[in-house]
Amino acid sequence: MGFVQGEGRTQGTLFPVCLEELIPDDHVCRVIDAFVDKLDMSGLGFERAEAAETGRPGYDPRDLLKLYLYGYLQQIRSSRRLESECRRNIELMWLLGRLVPDHKTIAEFRRMHREAVTAVGVEMVRFARSVGLVKGEWIAIDGSKFHTVSSARSVRERAALERYLEQLEQNDQQDEVVIDRSAVASALEKLRQHPEPEAGLMHTSHGLIPAYNVQAAVDAEHALIVAQQVTVQAGDNASLQPMAEAAQLAVGGPAQPINVVADAGYSNGQQAEACEAKGILPHVPASRGVNNHGDGTLFDRTEFTYQPESDTFRCPAGQTLVRKQLSRKDRAVHYVGQLEVCGTCALKSRCTTSSRRSVSRHLHEEALQRMQQRATPQAMQLRRAVVEHPFANLKYRIFGHPRFLLRGLHGAQTEISLGVAAYNLKRMLNILGGRQLNTALQGTRIRFPR
Repeated sequence: MGFVQGEGRTQGTLFPVCLEELIPDDHVCRVIDAFVDKLDMSGLGFERAEAAETGRPGYDPRDLLKLYLYGYLQQIRSSRRLESECRRNIELMWLLGRLVPDHKTIAEFRRMHREAVTAVGVEMVRFARSVGLVKGEWIAIDGSKFHTVSSARSVRERAALERYLEQLEQNDQQDEVVIDRSAVASALEKLRQHPEPEAGLMHTSHGLIPAYNVQAAVDAEHALIVAQQVTVQAGDNASLQPMAEAAQLAVGGPAQPINVVADAGYSNGQQAEACEAKGILPHVPASRGVNNHGDGTLFDRTEFTYQPESDTFRCPAGQTLVRKQLSRKDRAVHYVGQLEVCGTCALKSRCTTSSRRSVSRHLHEEALQRMQQRATPQAMQLRRAVVEHPFANLKYRIFGHPRFLLRGLHGAQTEISLGVAAYNLKRMLNILGGRQLNTALQGTRIRFPR
């Protein structure tokens, strides 16, 4: 018995009979096509959304947006690879009508439309709300580090140049200091020419690497990302209010009450209080300092009772700690005991190794306490179940590896906007299926509010 034989390479054929016949009804390309065709491209801020009456015809931004959405869904982010795919990929032939834009045109489109691409993601979330995939009742917030284009070596060299110039500025105030002007000019020129001045070193599971901190707010109903932002801050404690407000706006507007859950890295009493004033209830474990003096057996601050009527603390021995100073840097008020009382106290060996005990109280202590009370084990379990999944998909299913291709904070924001749009599209496709999602898109006219 022989093998299955293919047709001869010289055999004449009418393949493909029709591109339409090669793309199934529930294919992702049909969903991308229906979604982009419903967008108000001019309102979203895309340039050349309307064809010019004179001059050489340009590419429709709808076609280039479709190309990028398809590319990010297939882990194809390079403009050169996208150009190559246009020549050989039957799915892209159907999606773009056999157009083959060159890689420069493809790259320029992504570079020019950072705000417009972000607005596309907003419209996608709005559509998800309209079909019931986003409830907006519980939102999980988290951050993750994505590698920059710049190498660790170039970032360290830039930091060394900045330290060198700072040292020169300090030495310039002293007498008889000789400064090499050519060296200073060379250092300034190197700093000016650095391609990614915003990139900084951040701690990750892979060590200290140049990275940006990507923040995401995820709706708990179906794990759709409703808001995202790329920041240069390595920590998360300044991102609670901005991300919570962005999520509130995305799921219903400033009047929409929502519950926000995040880990202890987002503990910020001032921002928690501001969130509560806007109808946002943060469920975040309060990050507290510990008494690291002694051998670990000294009284913790929880053993001291705050007395609001006198603005003092009462210690375990029943004595009073009075207010000493306000530290705006630490956002805390410091209270201390009296020297003569602490020195003769029978519990001093269990309280402090100093001459007297001090306790600090956060300026927004009540907000921290309310936030801590809401951070139940069930809320923390919800956070882990909701927000970890999108980041894993973004890093390894959409990006392929968590590293940006575009330099700078603006480039990183553009890539994350495209990646999140591709993730949400894929997620909706998995939940509703291609046919149902396409049917919902056919009956929806997506307009950007002017």
